Amino acid sequence: MNITHASFLTLPVSDQDRALAFYTEVLGFEVRVDRQVGSMRWLQVAPKGAQTVFTLSGPGMGDFLPGSTQGIMLVTADVDADCANLAAAGIEVNGPDDVPWGRMAGFRDLDGNGLMLLTEKEGL
Repeated sequence: MNITHASFLTLPVSDQDRALAFYTEVLGFEVRVDRQVGSMRWLQVAPKGAQTVFTLSGPGMGDFLPGSTQGIMLVTADVDADCANLAAAGIEVNGPDDVPWGRMAGFRDLDGNGLMLLTEKEGL
């Protein structure tokens, strides 16, 4: 096997503009691709400097159901500060809690896709 990385993850969303605002304005992601491909909009965002991007897949782009993606782990330098920022933006956050591998919290995007924030414990 010669796999080097994941190219993109699909996040099914009901409204690409609304999802774009959430991922860029609330989470601070940057737009990597935003173009029309036939009748569909190919929209990808990612944390600054990330190799793997998130495709915000709108209606008509496959059989994906908004809110069906769960368990995406996002690593952050300060989970507590990020949780406070999410709460200030009106996003319900579960945690943060201490776990053996660091400090972690969970939240959902506007369509119900489940994401996690993790500040990794040093030395692991």
